[in-house]
Parts: sequence; C-alpha cells; structure tokens
Amino acid sequence: MCGIIGYCGPKPAVDVILEGLKRLEYRGYDSAGLSVGQNGSIDVVKKKGKVAQLRRAVPKDMGGQWGIGHTRWATHGEVNDENAHPHCDTSGKIAVVHNGIIENYAVLQNKLKGEGIQFRSQTDSEVIAHLISSFYEGDLEQAVKKSVLLLQGTYGLLVMHADQPDVIVGARNGSPLVLGLGEGEVFFASDVTAILGYTKQVVYLEDGEVAVINPNGYHTTDLRDNVIDKQVE
Repeated sequence: MCGIIGYCGPKPAVDVILEGLKRLEYRGYDSAGLSVGQNGSIDVVKKKGKVAQLRRAVPKDMGGQWGIGHTRWATHGEVNDENAHPHCDTSGKIAVVHNGIIENYAVLQNKLKGEGIQFRSQTDSEVIAHLISSFYEGDLEQAVKKSVLLLQGTYGLLVMHADQPDVIVGARNGSPLVLGLGEGEVFFASDVTAILGYTKQVVYLEDGEVAVINPNGYHTTDLRDNVIDKQVE
C-alpha cells in the first residue's frame, strides 16, 4: 500500500503535494518523493524515510504548478533513495508514481533491457515509466493506455511529461484513485483525506478508467477511448 497525489493549478505544487503526502503517510512511510514540472523540465526529489525528511530535502526555491508525489510502503526492492518514487524514463522527461504490484514486471523488464534500457532501481514500478516512454509519440494519454494494457497486477498511477505542461494522466486497476475538483485546479489522490482541505467535490475512478487533468478540468475514458461521464460527489 502506497499513497499518491497529483496537482494542477495556480498554487505552488510543492506545497500541495507535501501537505497531501503528510496526510497519506499512513499508507507508507519507508520513503517519499515528488516531481514538479516547470520551464520544459521535471525536477525530482525523493528521500528514504518519512515525509519530514523529504520536506527538508526539497529546495526552498523549487517552483512549478503541476506535479505528482508518492509515499512508499516497500514491496519490491530495499528501502533507499533509488527505489523511492517518482520513477523516470531514460530521458528524464516522464515521471511516474505507482501504488500496487506489477506481477509481470520481470518479463517486461527483461524485454526493455533487451532494447538497451538501463534500470536505476530494484522496483517493479520503474518498468511503467520506460514502457510509457517506448510508446510516447506526443500524446501522453495514449502512451499510458498502450502501456497499462501490458501490465498484469494492480495499479493506481499518475504520469506527467515535461513536454505536456499542466497535464497529468491517471489510471486505475485494483488500487484506489480519486479526482478532486476545485476553482481553476484539479487534484488526484489515492485517498480523499489528502485533498479535503482544498475541495469537497470528488470523482471516484473505477478499474479500467483513465483520467486526464489540467487546471481547467478533466476528462475520463476507458482503455478503448470510450468517453465516460462521471458523477461528481
């Protein structure tokens, strides 16, 4: 069990993510990390230990208004900085946080290694970042959909790309994921407790659904691109 959070909006993303991770720490306290996008790049900070350690490691001037965060309960790989989330692809442009277990990660990892990909961690989650990178052709949503079709196991995941500012893609299968809707801002979280301080309007994703958020709103589809009208609760 891990906690994940995402944010797009006018507030400093670091502040929202760190506050959300603190509220989600009961879901995992082996390590924590975040990635924030600005000026065409993604900055990543991750640290072994509790969210307090991550907070101390984050630069005071770390800017950006869209990002994702993760607090980890280790399942694959030891507890260290390298195995903390987010995980990035080789280019450093794609960042992923993942809650769940990918049962066929070893098969996928061997295939990617055969294509020349070098892995930095011992986790099952890193394969997701490299898979998405292999499918990415300018459309992050489609790259995520093609990737999750190859995954066996459970996932609640959030993905961002440096070349698509203010956009986060989320997908769910067997792990909880909820949207929070605010004024000019949208949130992702694995638990509503992480975002109740910002909004009381939420949308619960179901298995097999993919959501794309930006500061202006969201849209939800299934893996075959069929639009799904969600109820705001």
